[in-house]
Amino acid sequence: MNRIDRLFAILTTIQSKKYVTADFIADKFGMSVRTVYRDIKALGETGIPISFEQGKGYFLVQGYFLPPVSFTNEEANALLLMEAITNRFADKSVQKHYATALNKVKAVLRGTQKDSVEQLSETITSYSPCGQENDFAYLTEIQNAIAGKTVLEIEYQNFAGDVSKRELEVVGLVFYALNWHVIAWCWMRNEYRDFRASRILRLRNTGNAFRKTDHIELQQYLTHLDSLYKEGMAHHQAATEAGTVTAS
Repeated sequence: MNRIDRLFAILTTIQSKKYVTADFIADKFGMSVRTVYRDIKALGETGIPISFEQGKGYFLVQGYFLPPVSFTNEEANALLLMEAITNRFADKSVQKHYATALNKVKAVLRGTQKDSVEQLSETITSYSPCGQENDFAYLTEIQNAIAGKTVLEIEYQNFAGDVSKRELEVVGLVFYALNWHVIAWCWMRNEYRDFRASRILRLRNTGNAFRKTDHIELQQYLTHLDSLYKEGMAHHQAATEAGTVTAS
């Protein structure tokens, strides 16, 4: 990557986050922190208002707008491919917002790129066997609750068909086993629980702030689940070798 491309990439990185540290930039682009300082200084000398806050990092001064972003053919094609994946695995709310965002991307493409994207779009689609779709529209509201740290009220139907009302403080969304799962502190159970998004019948963002102040990080929860899974597999393997269960 030449220096001009690197400077633009650094600027895009700073624009994409509230704060970015020099160490983060150095790791991302494989260079020394000293080089990061020089590049930041060079960006500032071009008139781009990059500021720094001690303990947090670099940020773009509010009110500064970058010119429209340009895309390579490969980047535009990657976004087009993600549209098919979004249509298959996201819910209706995310599909709507992604379609709007993609239209904005298409608006800044060059004429030849638009022609290429239009032709490629006819050859890429998603397929849902037996009409299976994520026929709900809660993921966007759940994301808002995570970002705002606000309590959700839901009606939830479990695998047995029982319906219950819950108050949740959501710490993250995870996609596995072909479904979106909401990882949240459940006030009814007083513990972290895993809720399948497609089983949520109704959802309301109360706007009330989290009452629990010491939530674990999502990755901590997933690491804990992973250890439980490995422990269970080890017990199963031991039982199989002992002949107390039949291996499938």
